[in-house]
Amino acid sequence: MTAMTTLYLGGNVYSPADPTATALLVRDGVIVWVGPDADAPSADVTVDLDGALVTPAFVDAHVHATDTGLALAGLDLSGARSAAEVLAAVAAFAEGLPGDAVVLGHGWDETTWVDQAKPEAAALERAAGGRRAYLSQASIHSALCTPSLLAAARGTPGFDESGWVRREAHHVVRELALGSIPAVQRTEAQRVTLARAAELGIAAVHECGGPGTSSEADFTGLLALSGQGLPEVYGYWGELLAAAKARDLGRWVRAVTCTRTGRWARRPRTCPSPIWTPMGAATAM
Repeated sequence: MTAMTTLYLGGNVYSPADPTATALLVRDGVIVWVGPDADAPSADVTVDLDGALVTPAFVDAHVHATDTGLALAGLDLSGARSAAEVLAAVAAFAEGLPGDAVVLGHGWDETTWVDQAKPEAAALERAAGGRRAYLSQASIHSALCTPSLLAAARGTPGFDESGWVRREAHHVVRELALGSIPAVQRTEAQRVTLARAAELGIAAVHECGGPGTSSEADFTGLLALSGQGLPEVYGYWGELLAAAKARDLGRWVRAVTCTRTGRWARRPRTCPSPIWTPMGAATAM
């Protein structure tokens, strides 16, 4: 069976092979020809680019996929103009979440409210349906949280019984909130990031992980998604004197790929492995 071909005409094709190219031919997802419209071969389907620029896909050289996905899929509170509106938004958002999910939101700013009283922890927990909730302020330097998160920060600078945490207390609560995210929610966030990257023309991303940035499970889980109908992921694990760990993480990813497919991933582009960078470059490929 002959693969279908698609001819794209009338564009500006960025190609070192032919700087004057305005057209390209694609067969079975692979570009097989570039050149001027006048020399274009026949094809099953023709698409008029109408002067659009066509370039190779981009590479994002520094990402934190989970955090990005949680922000993209999280609750946007920038439009809230009162504590009541924050609680209403949380309640509506939480309805669509599993019972063990963490409610994550960002962007509330009490300086834009007529009544600047903030929602208290107990009220936030009720709105979240009993789930843990962490809502960062627009400045990112403080947050509102539910009682189960708040308890962990008791006694640290910036703690407040109301559930509004700042300074060290904020860091404690944020770490616990992000560490409480179940695996399903975390994986979905990573998929959201990679799908958004693809929409922007990005074919590969470099995940920068390490202590304080992402857990090992988070890191290897993302690498395992690489190439599954999504952009490729190349991992960089940054930890002082941890080259052996990076190699172990790479072996784990390849083992997962072998288990899922029945064969080893022989090419890095199929299942990229992490690279450890501080104090010298030791690759885990």
